[in-house]
Amino acid sequence: MNPIRLDSFDVFAAIVRCGGFRAAALERGVSSSALSQTMNALEDALGIRLLNRTTRSVSPTEAGQRLLDRLAPALSDIQLAIAEVDELRDSPSGTLRINAPAPAIDHYLCPLAFDFMDAYPDVKIELISDAAVIDIVEQSFDAGVRFGKQLAQDMIAAPLGPSLRYAIVASRDYLERQGIPKTPHDLVGHDCIKRRFPGGTLVTWRFVHGAEELEVTPAGRLTVSAAQNEVQAALAGRGIAHVLDDYAKPYIRDGRLVELLSDWSPTLPHWFLYYPNRRLPSAAMRAFLDYMRSYDWQAKG
Repeated sequence: MNPIRLDSFDVFAAIVRCGGFRAAALERGVSSSALSQTMNALEDALGIRLLNRTTRSVSPTEAGQRLLDRLAPALSDIQLAIAEVDELRDSPSGTLRINAPAPAIDHYLCPLAFDFMDAYPDVKIELISDAAVIDIVEQSFDAGVRFGKQLAQDMIAAPLGPSLRYAIVASRDYLERQGIPKTPHDLVGHDCIKRRFPGGTLVTWRFVHGAEELEVTPAGRLTVSAAQNEVQAALAGRGIAHVLDDYAKPYIRDGRLVELLSDWSPTLPHWFLYYPNRRLPSAAMRAFLDYMRSYDWQAKG
């Protein structure tokens, strides 16, 4: 058997995990051809094909899957060993990869990460925007962010930022033309800016006032898929928007948008940053968690 480089096994695992050479190459910051050469050398050394390759997909062969099943614990042990060595450094280092929905990145992770990187110059951070629920361990993320605390049992969760709320906003021009709704019931007949989730479901608008709770399915001519576009449409006088108030605050402050029905807006749970319940998180991850817990969110608001 020809000599085998140990990092070839990590490359193999990354290709399977990412579902292809291109995605694995982007994750690792190398070219697809470099990964292909590594895999060819590994298969030649073992004398067996590990991957089924087509123009549209890459998947492990039976031999490849068996090898991967045996490799997974060893690769995890290697990562832990590296983390233990990292503990001996004077300053945390390495790369933190965090998966989170765009609103959490826009308003919380970005300012937190920027300041953290000033305090810890040897740490690199990757913030990957994704609204889908994924297995962060399988996808090689150090942490993820989700709304609320509905997480897998083997995860630890820590609140990221203050509690949230939605804001109902419109431009002064729109309100002068169409009138000001006094209750959620008055939204009927207004041009509401609708937002559709990636899965196709329309976002419903939830309201709470004392003991009264109700949901409104907005009606309007414009449908978008991102909160930023809702705000753009509201600023252009195209209707009433329903967005997390972090998106609307700057425009409410400068008078370009007016908040409506604020006494009907319920307080929502935090964003939560979650991470695996491992024996030993890396020094960089521990430093990030400590920094997050002491972060002054009000000063950044």
